[in-house]
Amino acid sequence: MNTQLILNYLTELNKFNEREWYHAHKAEYKEANAEFESLIQELIFRIGEFDSSVLQNQPKDLTFKLVRDTRFSHDKSPYNPAFRAHISSKGKLPVPVGYYLMVKPGEQSFLGGGLFADMFKDATAMVRDYIAANGREWEEILDASDFRKHFTLRGTALKRVPAGYDKEHPQAEFLKYKSWYLEYPITDAEFGDGEAFLNHAVTIFRMMKPFNDYLNRALADFRMPERK
Repeated sequence: MNTQLILNYLTELNKFNEREWYHAHKAEYKEANAEFESLIQELIFRIGEFDSSVLQNQPKDLTFKLVRDTRFSHDKSPYNPAFRAHISSKGKLPVPVGYYLMVKPGEQSFLGGGLFADMFKDATAMVRDYIAANGREWEEILDASDFRKHFTLRGTALKRVPAGYDKEHPQAEFLKYKSWYLEYPITDAEFGDGEAFLNHAVTIFRMMKPFNDYLNRALADFRMPERK
């Protein structure tokens, strides 16, 4: 598995981020994308050893496009020079939460878990309610030694505890959040060694699983809004 080839392509795309270059190097894209999909397939197999809910996925259904929506951005670069994938029981949808990988050269790659999307008010409310009712379990997950050693909880948050929740709740700080997620950084050198990266990624994802499981229990009744 040639993960360095993925880095090389994305580095060049970042340098020549224009449609003419992209189309002139479509063969290189296809080669790099094939390597990335092979990587995702191997991750599916290995994650499946401790989370069988992901095994039915096909890599091509889990990845995201390079094309950027530039309509409301000052940056008019047409492509995001990153390969991304989300592996969960229902594919790449943000809910259920799963195992996220972003490969972006320049020390911007990371492994992720949890709820990144904060635009779904129902999902946010479900997680808040679940934390309010199951605070001790939440505390145990975040205070576990492996978790504290490897992760820092991230997410967009309000300045105050939202209306309807106890301001003196033991988990009041976490009730302010609108999203709850983890990002574990991966260096270019680490990603460039394919087999070592796979072993490390699976170890990190395994440690994320209790956090993901907790959020998925909270989100069990969530339904993605239908597109109009």
